[in-house]
Amino acid sequence: MNTSTTLPRAAALLAVSLLALTGCAATAAPASEDSKPAGDVVTIEDAWVKSAPDGMSAAFGMLENTGDADVTVVSVESDVSPMMELHETVENEAGEMVMREIEGGFVIPAGGELALEPGANHIMLMGLENPLVAGDEATFTLTFSDDSTYEFTAPVKDYSGANENYEESDDEGMDH
Repeated sequence: MNTSTTLPRAAALLAVSLLALTGCAATAAPASEDSKPAGDVVTIEDAWVKSAPDGMSAAFGMLENTGDADVTVVSVESDVSPMMELHETVENEAGEMVMREIEGGFVIPAGGELALEPGANHIMLMGLENPLVAGDEATFTLTFSDDSTYEFTAPVKDYSGANENYEESDDEGMDH
């Protein structure tokens, strides 16, 4: 073995390897080190829940995203309802406005808001076994597409509106 040619080749190979590893480390860094989980940048203002003796109800409020990227609410849970869905208002084939589960969840734009209102986007509570009485409170946990969560509590209020029609879902065998 000739050590006079082997050492320079080894040094050159080592230098190229180190440069390659440095390049890999730079590209493996996250796109934005400042980005926070959705659960840390979303809040809700003026949250409330429609009172109901049983069956179905809905939760409303103004979701705000203070982050620099859009966030998506993909699900919601609460102890007050065994089944919950994120709903939107759409026009059916007969021209009637109906409520149905929104595919893909609620998108809250970066630095923006998303209103949850009667007759529009809202959180649907179904299968209520206990009454939601005005003056009570309900706690909700939103889950986002990045698997982070945000918990909020909303007062229950009497409201005579929001007697919506619901689109029937053949997939789930439910009659809304």
